[in-house]
Amino acid sequence: MKTTKDIKIGIVSGVFWEDIVGNLEKHCIEALSRKGIENTQIDIVRVPGSFEIPLAVKKMAEKNIYDAVITFGAIHKGKTYHFELISNEVARACMNLSLEFGIPVIFEVLAVYNIQDAIDRSTQIKDNRGAEAGNAALSMIEALSKI
Repeated sequence: MKTTKDIKIGIVSGVFWEDIVGNLEKHCIEALSRKGIENTQIDIVRVPGSFEIPLAVKKMAEKNIYDAVITFGAIHKGKTYHFELISNEVARACMNLSLEFGIPVIFEVLAVYNIQDAIDRSTQIKDNRGAEAGNAALSMIEALSKI
C-alpha cells in the first residue's frame, strides 16, 4: 500500500471559464495538502476547454505515474445543442479512460444551466467541488489499494 508521500496526482483543467476552474483547482490543492499531499506530487495541465480534457487525461494516464487524475471544467447551457454534446462526450470519455487505465478519473466538469451554480460550487467552502474532488481521489486510491 502506498504512503501519502508516494502518491502522484494529475489535474486536467479546461480553462474556458478560468475563474471557476481556478477556484476548483485551489480548493482541491488545499484539500490534498490537508491530507499530506505536497505540491510537488501534483501535476496540472490546462487545456482550452472541457472537450480537450479527455485527450490530456489519456496522455497523463499513459505515463503510468499517476495514482489518480482529477478533471475540472465548466460547461454552460446556451441556446444550442452544443452543451449536451460536450457534456455527454467528456463524461463518457473520462469514464472510459478510468476503466481503460485502471486509475480513478475524478470528474468535476460542472455542466450547469445557470453559470452562478458553477461559481457557487467552485467558491463556497462547504460542499466545494474542488475539495470534494481531491478527497474523492484519495479515497479511491485507498479503496483500490485494498483490492
